[in-house]
Amino acid sequence: MCRALRVLCSAPSQDRLAEVKRAVVSPHWELVGGARTNEELVQQLDEWQPDVVVIDLGLGPEAADRVHESRPGARVVTVGPGGDAESDQDVKPAILGLPRPGGPVRG
Repeated sequence: MCRALRVLCSAPSQDRLAEVKRAVVSPHWELVGGARTNEELVQQLDEWQPDVVVIDLGLGPEAADRVHESRPGARVVTVGPGGDAESDQDVKPAILGLPRPGGPVRG
C-alpha cells in the first residue's frame, strides 16, 4: 500500500512557520504538524514520524541534530542562507532532492 510522503516544518516563530508551510505545501505530499521550538520538534517527530523535516535555520543548528538523533531515517532540509534551500522558493526542489540551478557555464 502506498502512502503520501509526510513533511514536518519547523521555524522559530508562528509567522515564520506559516511562511515555511506555505512554501512547502504541495499535492505531492502530506504536510503534518509544525514546531516552533526544539522541544516541540522532538515531540512531533515521535507523533508524526515524518519522512522529511524542513527546518528554518533561525531555529538553531541543534534542530537538525535533534532530528538525526530522534528520526535517523528522515531527510532534513534546512532553509536559509547556507542551507539546503537558500530561500522559500528553493524548498520544494530541495525536498525532492533536485540539484540547485547553477553549475559550469557551457558555451
